[in-house]
Amino acid sequence: MLLSLPYWLYQILRHGKYRNGFVERLGRVPARLRAAGEGSRARRVIWVHAVSVGEVLAVSGLVEQMRRNLPRHRVLVSTTTDTGQELARKRFGDESVFYFPMDFAFAIRPFLQALQPELVVLAETEFWPNFLRQAHASGARIAVVNARISDRSLPRYRRFRWALRRMLVHVDLFLAQTQEDSARLQSIGAIAERVQVTGNLKFDVSLPSPPPIVESLRRSLAAEGAGPVLVCGSTVEDEEPPLLKAFENLRVGHPRAVMILAPRHPERFDEVAILLRQLGMPSFRRSQWHGESLAGGVLLVDTIGELAALYALGDLAFVGGSLVPRGGHNIIEPAQHGVAIVTGNHTENFRDIVALFQSRDAVRIVGLAELPLTLMHLLADNAERQALGRRALQTMRLQMGATSRTLEALKTLLVADRDPLPASAQAAHTD
Repeated sequence: MLLSLPYWLYQILRHGKYRNGFVERLGRVPARLRAAGEGSRARRVIWVHAVSVGEVLAVSGLVEQMRRNLPRHRVLVSTTTDTGQELARKRFGDESVFYFPMDFAFAIRPFLQALQPELVVLAETEFWPNFLRQAHASGARIAVVNARISDRSLPRYRRFRWALRRMLVHVDLFLAQTQEDSARLQSIGAIAERVQVTGNLKFDVSLPSPPPIVESLRRSLAAEGAGPVLVCGSTVEDEEPPLLKAFENLRVGHPRAVMILAPRHPERFDEVAILLRQLGMPSFRRSQWHGESLAGGVLLVDTIGELAALYALGDLAFVGGSLVPRGGHNIIEPAQHGVAIVTGNHTENFRDIVALFQSRDAVRIVGLAELPLTLMHLLADNAERQALGRRALQTMRLQMGATSRTLEALKTLLVADRDPLPASAQAAHTD
C-alpha cells in the first residue's frame, strides 16, 4: 500500500477516482445495508461482486434470477468503480448495492461480520488474496462466474502461478465462459474438479427499458430527416481523431449524417468536447442537448448507462477500444439491436466473442487504414449492412442460456433447507 500510495493519490486528485464511497472501501458498512436487512434476518445473504459497468451488465440477469428463484436469500451487489456503482444502484436499488472493500483484513472483516454471506459470487477474474482467504474462513462458499483469462493476463498469471494456487484453493467453483478459459484457469492453479463451462453471461443481458433520450432523439432525427446515424461506443484515447476524420469523409456523400460518440471513460468527456471544438465539428453534449438539429453533427454522450440503448438508433455501430491496442470492448450490445457492427483489430479481451461473430460473417474488423472505406461502403450498401446486422442478432441469440446454467451450478453451493420460508422473509421478499 505504501509503495503504490502515489498512484492512488494521483488517481483520486487528478481523476476523482475512488473518492466516492471511500469510507465503505475502508470497511465501514453503510447503514442502508443494515437497515434493509433488519426485516429479513432469516434470509441468508448472497454477495455478488461486479467490478464495473461491463460486469454489472453481465450479472444483471443472474441477480434477477437469484431474486426470483432463491427467495430465502438476500442478494447484495458490490462494485469497485463509480460508474459500476451508479448502474448497479439503478438496476438493483440503493439498499442492495455498496462499494467493495480494499483488500485489507481490517476493511473486509466488518462486511463479512455484518452480512454473513452464505455465498460469495465474483464476476470474471477478481482474485483478491485477503478477501478470498477471509471469505473462506468466514464459512462462505465462493464462486467465480463468467470466468475468463484474457490473452494479455495469461502470461502474468502463469508467472505468479505459485502464488495464485494458494489463493485459488479457496474458490469452490469456477464457471468459465469457454473451454479455453477452463484450460487456462487450470493452468494457473484452479483445481480441475472445480471448473465447469457454462457460457458467457453477456449473451443473456436483457435490454432494459430505453431511457427517454432514445425516443427524443428518434423523433428529432426523423423530423429533420437526419441520417444515416453512426454510433461510436466505448472509444478510448487516440481513437476519436481517426473516427471524426472518417465522419468528415462520410459527410461528403451524406451531408445530414449524424455521429453519436460515447467515450469509454467519464473523465475524458471534457477532453473529447475540446477536441470537437478544435476540429470545428458541429456538436452537442448529451447533457446539454434540448432538441437542436444534429444533422451533419456529433452528439457527445457524456452520461453513464445509456450507450446500450442508444445503439438502437444506429444504422452502423463502431465498438471502440480496438483501433489502438487496448483489447477491445463488448460487441454484444449493438448486436442485440440487430445493428451492423464494425470494430478494430485489437480485440484480445473479447477474442472468443469476436471470433464467433467473425465465423458467422456478423462483424467487420478493420485497421486504421481500412476504417473510412469500410464505413462508407457499408453506409452505401443498405442490403449488405442490414444483412450484417441480422446475422449479428442471430449469432447472439444462438448463444443464450448461460444465466440459467450458472444459476443451477451455484445452487449446488447453497445449503439445502426444506423448512418453510419464514413469514418475515416472505414479507421482505414481497416488499
